[in-house]
Amino acid sequence: MSASTPSAVPTPSAAPAAPAAPAGSATVDPFIWTDDAPGLIGFLVDVLGATEVPEARTADTDGLVLHSELQIGDSTLTIADRKPGWPYTPAFVRVYVEDPATTLERAVAAGGRIVTEPTNFWGDVLARFADPFGHLWWIYQHNPSTTTWEDAESDPAESGTDGADEQSWESFVTPELSYVHTTLMEAMASLRDPRTR
Repeated sequence: MSASTPSAVPTPSAAPAAPAAPAGSATVDPFIWTDDAPGLIGFLVDVLGATEVPEARTADTDGLVLHSELQIGDSTLTIADRKPGWPYTPAFVRVYVEDPATTLERAVAAGGRIVTEPTNFWGDVLARFADPFGHLWWIYQHNPSTTTWEDAESDPAESGTDGADEQSWESFVTPELSYVHTTLMEAMASLRDPRTR
């Protein structure tokens, strides 16, 4: 092909192919920096049924965890210790489970705090908990229903918008959505660096 010949432009598809990833890894896998990485690992084993990859755990020269990996379903979660002087970087992770209520019970038994009780949410059931290490977890159970994002679309003339893609919150808010939103706002306002408690 000569320099002057235009290259073919790929046609976008509805579901792009996933790039190659190692067995046990998804296309997107979270990396969490935390205080007490071994404690968080144990918490997630108890609450989410995570399985640690033993050969992946690596200690740094200061004894802190430099790298560890947990398998949760078809995904890998990497966890490491935050170094002294590093900023607090809370993680916000979404996990699909079989039973949100039971997952919340295990989280509370292991020292977590319920943020959002199981609530119908766009074809799923959504719950949230805060762990004792300063992170917030979105817990979902997929539960298809007649409520979808498309159901929220409204007539721009009725919602007072100019037809732009952005939806107006007031055009589709329900008591359930209001609860999900309010509990998130409260949880975010309450997150604190565990080292300063």
